[in-house]
Amino acid sequence: MSAVLLGVLFALSAQQDSIRTFLKTVDITTGKIETVFTASNQHFEAPNWSRDGKFFLINGAGRLYRLDVGATHPEPIPTGSATRVNNDHGMSPDGKWLAISSEPTEDWLTSTVYLLPIAGGEPKQITTGRPSFWHGWSPDGKTLAFVGRRNDEFDIYTIPATGGDERRITTCKGLDDGPDYSPDGAFIYYNSFCSGRMQIWRMRPDGSQPEQLTNDQYANWFPHPSPDGRWIVFLSFIEDQGQNHPFGKQVKLRLMDLRDRSVRDLTPEFFGGQGTINVPSWSPDSRYVAFVSYEQHVKAP
Repeated sequence: MSAVLLGVLFALSAQQDSIRTFLKTVDITTGKIETVFTASNQHFEAPNWSRDGKFFLINGAGRLYRLDVGATHPEPIPTGSATRVNNDHGMSPDGKWLAISSEPTEDWLTSTVYLLPIAGGEPKQITTGRPSFWHGWSPDGKTLAFVGRRNDEFDIYTIPATGGDERRITTCKGLDDGPDYSPDGAFIYYNSFCSGRMQIWRMRPDGSQPEQLTNDQYANWFPHPSPDGRWIVFLSFIEDQGQNHPFGKQVKLRLMDLRDRSVRDLTPEFFGGQGTINVPSWSPDSRYVAFVSYEQHVKAP
């Protein structure tokens, strides 16, 4: 779920401070981290790794960009009338379509889910209820999972990729967010405040059989299953954030082995949070995860 208000506050602070954005990859076997792109005084977010492994998608300042592997400059993707794209975007299983979330006004509560061709174009509106934030695509390409606020409650919904009626699939009191399908379509993984702390859960695609997978001292967000179905990567805030996922906090990526549900650190702690790993970012071979970290330098008064 996007936090445009945080982005506005960040933009104001950036007038006094400078920011560097780092797009990185981590090898889940060796833990080796490589920086594939660095931007000074620019705030990029939420990498998607393409289905063919040839490029990344990132967003920044309301635009969506393509960064080819090995390139040094991202290229903007035309999104037509959607000019306030936030950090909830991704690609269809066949690699032909993009799902984006964009606000038609400056109010983040107007966020709407759209589809457009992978190369860009005029988007087709999918959701009518607002706000709506895309997060997952079913493996058969027929269904989108998104987060929506309805009657002052944030829950997870599904909707046909062609548009139509939305279906609410979580009902627990408190924020539910970050839905992402398992590669076999058997589960939706998500984060939830249902137990009183933000933890990782999963459920069946119809919302049945909700099950809590983590129960620790961290605030855990945005679980993403690997393409081979063996792993879950997720973001952990070192300090409890309640139901929020702010920018500018100490975080780390952690990895769950679904064979025995053991969890280990994938990265050391770093400066990140909102925008680090909001959306699916695995490499197609399930060997690497892409993520974003930041450096903020406060200028002398």
